[in-house]
Amino acid sequence: MEDAREKYSDIIDREYAGPQWHKPMPKASRAAQFSPFAALTGYDDLVGEAARLTDAQTDVSEDGRQVLDEAIAWILAQKPAPEAAFTVFVPDKKKEGGAYETVTGRVAKHDPVAQTLVLTDRREIPVADICGIRCEAYERAQSAGKQN
Repeated sequence: MEDAREKYSDIIDREYAGPQWHKPMPKASRAAQFSPFAALTGYDDLVGEAARLTDAQTDVSEDGRQVLDEAIAWILAQKPAPEAAFTVFVPDKKKEGGAYETVTGRVAKHDPVAQTLVLTDRREIPVADICGIRCEAYERAQSAGKQN
């Protein structure tokens, strides 16, 4: 170390005057050249998408489908329709699988061509994707029917 001090003794204690030929770069610009960058554009998005989990759709048994159909028929026969919560499988738009969601509302009509239930707020539920129905009025009617 002492050897280097002797070698550069004529300049080592001088104050730095700055660049002679151009203005110094602003600190914000200087910092930007050292900031990280994405060498592979979109790579982080792809990794995040691959890590996102989806559920597989489970098939409803024949008996289960019959129970659901009976509940739907009962709900459609009621005027006004009671509020019901439908558990529906919603397919994922980007990858295989999807997620189960609960949609709550009153059924306005059944579209037999599209095989959908149309709620009063105009949301459509594909009948084939329904895997569960919870309707208090239907459950009360069922329990009253079993008691008689």
